[in-house]
Amino acid sequence: MGLLDLLILLVVAGVCGAIAQAIAGFSRGGCFVSIAVGFIGALFGMWLQRQTGLPEIFTIDVNGNKFPIVWSIIGGVLFAVAVGLLSQPRRVID
Repeated sequence: MGLLDLLILLVVAGVCGAIAQAIAGFSRGGCFVSIAVGFIGALFGMWLQRQTGLPEIFTIDVNGNKFPIVWSIIGGVLFAVAVGLLSQPRRVID
């Protein structure tokens, strides 16, 4: 995997993570957090897909590496909701 392939995967994971955080209604951090949510969502989503036996709906193939778009967003939403429920709410200072 070359540098360009890695950058493409990082951008795709960041977009998937940002979409997942927007759907979940929980967003802490910026670009790096979105990338992390996208990759963790892909791992969790693919595990969930294998357990349920559902098909891979939409994947992007980058030089032989498949990245599951829909399952990454689903897993990212579940991960963001779990983090949102486990973390303490922010206080707003007036």
